[in-house]
Amino acid sequence: MAFIKAISYYLPEKVVTNEELLKEFPEWSVDKVAAKVGVNLRHVAGENETAGDLAEKAALKLFEEHHIDPKSIDFLLLCTQSSDHFLPSTACILQDRLGIPTSAGAFDYNLGCSGCVYGMAVAKGLIAGSIAKNVLLLTAETYNKYLHHSDKSNRSIFGDGAAACLISNGGFAEIGEMTLGTDGSGAKHLIVETGAARHKAATGKETTDDDGHIHRDDYLYMDGSAIFNFTLDAVPTMMKDILEKNQIEKDDVDYYVFHQANKFMLNTIRKVCVLPKEKFYVKLNETGNTVSSTVMIGLKQCLDAGAIKPGMTVMVTGFGVGLSWGGTILKFK
Repeated sequence: MAFIKAISYYLPEKVVTNEELLKEFPEWSVDKVAAKVGVNLRHVAGENETAGDLAEKAALKLFEEHHIDPKSIDFLLLCTQSSDHFLPSTACILQDRLGIPTSAGAFDYNLGCSGCVYGMAVAKGLIAGSIAKNVLLLTAETYNKYLHHSDKSNRSIFGDGAAACLISNGGFAEIGEMTLGTDGSGAKHLIVETGAARHKAATGKETTDDDGHIHRDDYLYMDGSAIFNFTLDAVPTMMKDILEKNQIEKDDVDYYVFHQANKFMLNTIRKVCVLPKEKFYVKLNETGNTVSSTVMIGLKQCLDAGAIKPGMTVMVTGFGVGLSWGGTILKFK
């Protein structure tokens, strides 16, 4: 068995409020932005601040808040789509910077919105296979570095941040059976076309999609309608599979912490899946969509606020870029 033993998170110091965005996009209203996407402000990494830097700060905060000795870590996982370098793995650099023993394994994996749940699955497997006892799972993203300055839609949604979680053979929340899925045919719907091996050089190319959004090869592009439709197809099926694999009924679930994509999408998912509002976490007003870190940030906030208590059964899910999705049940002791 594998358990969550500790959670912390870190948000960059720089904050961009809706009021500041509206100075650049005066055709918007503050109320409209807040009502639709549910974000009042978002944290943005500094010009020279990388995902590796954010992950390091989240890990150090975890060590300090929960009195964890980095020497006890025997595996390090970093989920990021904003690697510090093409190579080496940022996780290897963090092993040294965090004082984790050289006997520990470490690697990055490139996933977005489902990345936290995938990391839980990998950590659980490492523990079940007696490969590791204490796995440090880090999620860190700086999507704002991929956004064009005139992309008001995505700039209103995404925030930068990092989370740190210790997964061990003992802790306060048992990780249940996992559901994971992938549909790479939808990769084009959330993508940065250039910069890597397929198209290394910037093109400067811009086209307009059916919804009137500009698709820029050199910056992050999201087909909002396609992602929305994918989510409404994937999440109900994923929920059913999670319940079946964990041999529980929907009424047995006390709380739901889903990837915090945006307020409108979350409320639609809740209604489609017929979930009680009081059991469903929605809180991205002061963080924005932090991609792979939203689930751990949500769990930490719920624990701190007392929304999640010992004895509760909680469903967590992530879904998005890839396209990919994943979910599990956490049983809190």
